[in-house]
Amino acid sequence: MWAVFALLSAVFAALTAILAKIGISGVNSNLATAIRTVVVLVMAWGIVFITGKQSEIPNIGQKSWLFLTLSGCATGLSWLFYYKALQSGEASRVVPIDKFSVVITMIMAFVILGEKVGFKSVVGGILITAGTLILVL
Repeated sequence: MWAVFALLSAVFAALTAILAKIGISGVNSNLATAIRTVVVLVMAWGIVFITGKQSEIPNIGQKSWLFLTLSGCATGLSWLFYYKALQSGEASRVVPIDKFSVVITMIMAFVILGEKVGFKSVVGGILITAGTLILVL
């Protein structure tokens, strides 16, 4: 079961990056981090207030609020599945699966965000996938 939880963690971690990419458009990255990250709430909001970016809150559009909120939800699900996987599986096998989110993010970036698929990206993704399989099997 730990492998399923680790894979779900990777999927939600990848989704976090994609949703944040969509939601952060036109939003200060510190403010976006504060909105989507409950765990580092005090630090993120501290940075927002120190840099004076709190005045940008009224300027955040509904789309950004929506996608930053969804990104925060994906982050929470990723962490829940990650810790569940770690609870019952070996860290040396759980972590590589979790880091497979890099490849999942690349695929989602190509499909959802329309980012360019390059030779280096494809080769890198294949190598990461091969490395993950070698580490886990």
